[in-house]
Amino acid sequence: MKVKVCGLTHLDDTLRAAEAGADYLGFVLYPPSPRFLPPRQVARLAGVLETRGVPARRVGVFVDVPAEQVLALLEDCGLHLAQLHGRERLQDLERLQGRAYKALRGPHREGEPQPMAYAGLAPRQGPDLLLDAYHPTLPGGTGLRADWSLAASLAARCRLLLAGGLTPENVAEAVRRVRPWGVDVASGVEGAPGRKDPRRLEAFVRAARTAAQEVVA
Repeated sequence: MKVKVCGLTHLDDTLRAAEAGADYLGFVLYPPSPRFLPPRQVARLAGVLETRGVPARRVGVFVDVPAEQVLALLEDCGLHLAQLHGRERLQDLERLQGRAYKALRGPHREGEPQPMAYAGLAPRQGPDLLLDAYHPTLPGGTGLRADWSLAASLAARCRLLLAGGLTPENVAEAVRRVRPWGVDVASGVEGAPGRKDPRRLEAFVRAARTAAQEVVA
């Protein structure tokens, strides 16, 4: 069971997430978000993580940023992967050369590519897809719960990273019902937007991994 902690904005929270067992650390490069972190600060955090030998993969969250700019920011910020959380196209994933995966919000819409088309362009060391909750105006970080029935269908076909309203209190149920490749949390372990609660972080990772072991058993 992979765990991603997203919306990190401070070094102490980032290190705590890694110590708690997060496999992926997410930084939001989308200015309207309350968890936005400027590229210079992302690069500084990435440098500290690199120096300390933290093994977790570093992920930048982007919304409708041109592929060429995403590639440049990945290099400038010391990030491994890009999470595309807007209306990006298949061509954008192709241009990102196996360094990006697509975040979906809600059911497939007419005229959009099928989810598995995005999954086929995902990086080897990461999820095939992320499923978040639907919101009519916000791209993510809403705290709303994703559609677990849809998630279970996708998880049966690809490496699905489940996001959307997950907390230490409900992540075990989500793992049992959806059986995802991994889970993604932001607001569910926060005391305030962008500030993680150490006890909730540890409880989330523990609950997710325990449930995953039970499912396998």
